[in-house]
Amino acid sequence: MTERHDTVVIGGGQAGLATGYYLQQHDRDFVILDASERVGDAWRARWDSLRVFTPARYSSLPGMDYPGSPYAFPTKDDVADYLETYARRFDLPVELGVRVVGLGRSGDGFLVTADDRRIEAENVVVAMASYQVPKVPEFAAELSDDVLQLHTSDYRNPGQLQDGDVLVVGAGNSGAEIALDVADEHETWLSGRDVGHVPFHIDSWVGRHLGVPFVMRVLFHRVFTTGTPIGRRIRPKVLSQGGPLVRTKPSDLTAAGVERVPRTTGVHDGRPVVGDGGVLDVENVVWCTGFRPDFSWIDLPVFDGKEQPKEPVHVRGVVPDEPGLYFVGLFFLYAMTSGLFTGVGRDAEYVVDHLTSTARQRQPRPSHSGLVGDHPHSASSEDPYVSRPKP
Repeated sequence: MTERHDTVVIGGGQAGLATGYYLQQHDRDFVILDASERVGDAWRARWDSLRVFTPARYSSLPGMDYPGSPYAFPTKDDVADYLETYARRFDLPVELGVRVVGLGRSGDGFLVTADDRRIEAENVVVAMASYQVPKVPEFAAELSDDVLQLHTSDYRNPGQLQDGDVLVVGAGNSGAEIALDVADEHETWLSGRDVGHVPFHIDSWVGRHLGVPFVMRVLFHRVFTTGTPIGRRIRPKVLSQGGPLVRTKPSDLTAAGVERVPRTTGVHDGRPVVGDGGVLDVENVVWCTGFRPDFSWIDLPVFDGKEQPKEPVHVRGVVPDEPGLYFVGLFFLYAMTSGLFTGVGRDAEYVVDHLTSTARQRQPRPSHSGLVGDHPHSASSEDPYVSRPKP
């Protein structure tokens, strides 16, 4: 039997939940599908010491402020619990344990295939991040078998590592934080190009009240966008290299004893080679080399064949060649903040406004309950976590 919904949202992380919030505000009939067992599991699965790189005041989704101190750096489990609470507060129709394996056209609409289910929809929002498949260089296979290799997606804590030295490959935010994590117990090298860093400590008075608001709300959110010449110019570089270090500074790495070395370029006699020709005799390599998107399950002509890996062709998440198809949550979808909590809400609102204004069929949203947890909650004026949308 084929199910039908006005809109299917694929992905129940922060992008999918923010999209669901705005669909609910417009009284749309929709469902959110996610393969995880619990809302927030993608965060729970990350390394143990991970904290969000920016203060909590920039970690809120629309309609619900992040609890606690606005200057704290939430742990990954705190973020996961916040997302789970968010889904419950707004009684969002999240269906968990549902892995989508196909998306194609069905008449004038779309057909979503998920395990043994078929769902027809007028609109589909793909709310999945660009970070889907771990990316490592091909020469990683040439490392000796006695070198333990972990990707960021597998790393949890220093206890996983062998005795001996560690090379962390990739000097972005994740690589810098993991290098600090292992440096207490291991001699540690950090390999990669210099991605730069914000020129202040974000937990200082200057950082809290001047620097971070300017960077997050002005530069990253309003200046570095696809709508500005400078944003369009830097976007390819940011997509390939990532953004600057936000919380960690080069001085922090030096103080911890982390040694910076050039990019890792190959392997010699089973050991990694860096850009200056040096061969590092290490027993562990942690690949902080990012992820690539995987949209192979989408059977629609919406990808630019020039891009590797393929990214959808869209304008602020709206796919012009497939009316009714949208993307939210992609890195730099519109701005440098698009992949962050502080920017995903704006992208979701834009997409839902477009969806609502162009929908070929409007239906009232049917009631639902108990889809996320045993005790679903609805937003109320007495709820201390809920901030009402501005009229």
